[in-house]
Amino acid sequence: MKTDVQTLDAKKAGTVDLADEIFGLEPRADILHRMVTWQLAKRRAGTHKTKGRSEISRTGAKFGRQKGGGGARHGSKRSGIFIGGGKAHGPVVRSHAIDLPKKVRALALRHALSSKVKANELVVIENTEAKTPKTKELAGAFEKLGLSNVLVIDGAQVNENFAKAASNMINVDVLPVQGINVYDILRRQKLVLTKAAVEALEARFK
Repeated sequence: MKTDVQTLDAKKAGTVDLADEIFGLEPRADILHRMVTWQLAKRRAGTHKTKGRSEISRTGAKFGRQKGGGGARHGSKRSGIFIGGGKAHGPVVRSHAIDLPKKVRALALRHALSSKVKANELVVIENTEAKTPKTKELAGAFEKLGLSNVLVIDGAQVNENFAKAASNMINVDVLPVQGINVYDILRRQKLVLTKAAVEALEARFK
């Protein structure tokens, strides 16, 4: 399919062919959901921890008489019913990562790209060449293009001035094509690809 290419000044700069096997699929919510779940689970640190009964530094000897004390028959101060005792079934350090086949992950990215095309939320620009790292100028360019909540994917290297200008803008993410991912695509309203990014994605999925 063909789509228009624009410049940062919102002027037309020709057209580009988008491969149907990458941008023309019928999006499947179940695959996208599995991918987002995999991404969010994988990035969890899993460093939560509480001390169990065996890790408490406290006497394990019986501290009271068996009878006549007027209380229960306790055998250890490490028990979880005491202040400072161990936590029963508390969180432990572990990985939250789940398995997802590599082919499914690749398919999910194609479905995410296709979903933006289907929703008319994909914009292709010629490049991200910015003369100065001025946020005000980039904000004006985005306003002309009708962009406010956007993920911008550039080629192998992001233009330094463009990245600096975008870093001060809210709801704007800028990534090189190597960093493209399903979660960031779906969390932003619009997806902006440079021609270099389109070529790199098509080469990646050949």
